[in-house]
Amino acid sequence: MPGYTHLFTPGPTNIPEVVRQSMNLPMEDMRSPTFPDFTLPLFADIKKIFQTETGRVFIYPSSGTGAWEAAITNTLNPGDKVLMSRFGQFSHLWADMAARLGLDAEVIDVEWGAGVPVEAYASRLAADKGHAIKAVFCCHNETATGVTSDIAAVRVALDDAGHPALLFVDGVSSIGSIDFRMDEWGVDCAVSGSQKGFMLPTGLGFLGVSQKALHASKAATMRRCYFSFDDISRANDSGYFPYTPPTQLLRGLRVSIDLLLAEGLPNVFARHRRLAEGVRKAVDAWGLKLCAKEAKWQSDTVSAIVVPDGIDSAEVVRRAYHRYQISLGVGLAKVAGRVFRIGHMGSLNEVMVCGAIAGAELALIDAGVAIKPGSGVGAAIEHFSLTPHHAALAAAA
Repeated sequence: MPGYTHLFTPGPTNIPEVVRQSMNLPMEDMRSPTFPDFTLPLFADIKKIFQTETGRVFIYPSSGTGAWEAAITNTLNPGDKVLMSRFGQFSHLWADMAARLGLDAEVIDVEWGAGVPVEAYASRLAADKGHAIKAVFCCHNETATGVTSDIAAVRVALDDAGHPALLFVDGVSSIGSIDFRMDEWGVDCAVSGSQKGFMLPTGLGFLGVSQKALHASKAATMRRCYFSFDDISRANDSGYFPYTPPTQLLRGLRVSIDLLLAEGLPNVFARHRRLAEGVRKAVDAWGLKLCAKEAKWQSDTVSAIVVPDGIDSAEVVRRAYHRYQISLGVGLAKVAGRVFRIGHMGSLNEVMVCGAIAGAELALIDAGVAIKPGSGVGAAIEHFSLTPHHAALAAAA
């Protein structure tokens, strides 16, 4: 078919051309004496994206799931009690991993469309006088439902209870796109991946680790090898890796971090908020609802849109792909067939978001949803035309 296929899934996301070109280079010697000249500044600069000065960030050749496993196996012991919540497919998968690795996971089930139950966490932590809970897990941005949770409030709950549990955060679809403050919020293990806000192919798992978590790893007895903090720390300290690293992805990461820092993180976050609000204006104009139950939960990186009764959301996604060459996200697990998702994170601007809305609008109409043609696109354009550019928004914040 003529033209381009457009990518608006909530991961993988669009790769800027300068990042793609930076990875188009011959293979290099990852044990050369000059390799640390490249890697050591990279290790330092990725900490800026996590907003940590006191911790360190490990880069694993894996997806974010590998970083999940690294966080658990390096800091906890078999049988340890952990507090988790489940309100979407990815928070569900994290709880599943915890159980498979032998943790005693107390999982609070929450209606899909809401987020981390801070009040329930606070109550449970206050009641745990013996500090049996060793870690608290939070999914910052649940990609399946388009829900963002308040991690700072979870830190307050821990502090108010005087509880020493480690704080684990899944930031796969938030870090690099939504404000995330590892040091300020006292996050001990922060997980992310390369294929979302970092604007890269899948293949790098990132794990921010606090000094508290590094100390905990010394006493942890869970088996680990590939993901060992000790192994990667020793190698990274001299600028190398304990195994063959994906050098071309690392070269791309260098450029993606440069782009984020050049734009400025406050500007990056303001841009995502403004673009997300354009999508939300379009959904309102269509007369549809988001899966997120309240405005406080609405994500700035992905919108999960509920289709009317009698409409199969998977059909909307199929029509968008086959007829209009646009990839949207399908509904997952409990919301399969009920929602479709528009990813709006990474390398995006207003015109690209309007294209995503237009493609979704065409597919919705084709699938039998009664909406006025142009209503969503018009609402987004009105929003963008009446609001200042993201740089001005950030300056005013």
